[in-house]
Amino acid sequence: MRKLLHAGVLALSLSVAGCGSASEGGAADLVAADQAHASLTPYATPTESGTPSGSPTESGMPSGRAMVELGDTKIGKVLVGEEGRTLYLFKKDKDGKSSCSDACAMVWPPYLTEGKPEAGNGVKADLLDTIKREDGKTQVTYNHHPLYYYVKDKKAGDTTGNDIESFGAEWYAVTAEGKKVG
Repeated sequence: MRKLLHAGVLALSLSVAGCGSASEGGAADLVAADQAHASLTPYATPTESGTPSGSPTESGMPSGRAMVELGDTKIGKVLVGEEGRTLYLFKKDKDGKSSCSDACAMVWPPYLTEGKPEAGNGVKADLLDTIKREDGKTQVTYNHHPLYYYVKDKKAGDTTGNDIESFGAEWYAVTAEGKKVG
């Protein structure tokens, strides 16, 4: 089992190294990507239907319309998705397009939706939109920033992904104005 885990991390690191998308601290990202791969939905808990709304199902497709709200965290009020999980923007994303796929998307799962996302408490509906990802899935955007979860956030209010560099650029929680925190 241990050899299999090491082989998986090695294969993932070789593929990431080959495309040049790992950050300076890429080893931690690769371990997190390997852990994320073990669980398809590390950031949400099932609803009555058995699948979290707005999060990927086993097939990778979202099960419903995403809801974006404003939540309280130790860094202030930030955008949150399902189960109060913090949503992040990626500074590498340009022109409203996602630059995070493959290993990156295992560490920073995109916030997916079926249909137009819903604006919850404190969120400006006119800043909410969607984009089509390269894989054809629909990702929620806010103020033209594609939104993501972070696999190391384990519960509502966690902001462990704020102000860190990963996969070649910085990640930040998002304010109600659609800007990075800080």
